[in-house]
Amino acid sequence: MLVVLGGVGFAAGFVDSIAGGGGLLTVPALLACGLSPHATLATNKAQAVFGAASSVTSFWRRNALQKNRAPAAFALGFVGSLTGAYAVTLARPEPLKPVVLVLLAVAAIIVMIPRDKLKPLNVANPAVAYAGTAFALGAYDGFFGPGVGSMLIVANVLIFGDTLTFASGNAKVVNFASNLAAIILFLFRGDIHWKLAIVMAVCNTLGAQVGSRLAMSRGDKLVRVVVLVVVFALIAKIAHSLVG
Repeated sequence: MLVVLGGVGFAAGFVDSIAGGGGLLTVPALLACGLSPHATLATNKAQAVFGAASSVTSFWRRNALQKNRAPAAFALGFVGSLTGAYAVTLARPEPLKPVVLVLLAVAAIIVMIPRDKLKPLNVANPAVAYAGTAFALGAYDGFFGPGVGSMLIVANVLIFGDTLTFASGNAKVVNFASNLAAIILFLFRGDIHWKLAIVMAVCNTLGAQVGSRLAMSRGDKLVRVVVLVVVFALIAKIAHSLVG
């Protein structure tokens, strides 16, 4: 079981570092091991946060993200995630599913547009717009989560005109912050299965290193393909759960 989960963790770290969506692999795998839903979500966040940290570090060292945006994006993503996680205790996340389907479909369309034809939005104050986006998507990640990595990538493209590679690096800052906030909450609840989390975290970190380096060396073409695969998989997953 540990060997299988390690392999899943590596694959999830690889995918997550480029486009987000690693939970598509890890959550079903942890549920299949017999963990309760709460323990599954907690253990998944515990292993994912290390891969996210590794990915951010790789992008940072290679100057493949905007360092001046990182502190504010991290802080707002962190606070947003705590807010969203608290909101889960007050409302059910199921009503968000149809909205997320639409947002993911829009994200897929934007990613498919050739980079030279995709123009950033005419935003009066991009820094303020992204601050609101980082908080909102951090809150969404704490509340529900699917597709947040892809939506963060698209947000960076539309607000700042980033290339997909840089947008992927910038997205990981907020994603890391939201995962870290979730870990703090789950630590107090005692839901994390640490033996599984540590094994998966090591493999997730290795996968994130490989994925982030490939994203930086192969550029927008690789990121576009992986983002589209993840987005369509998320659309299928959420649509299936709605039909079910």
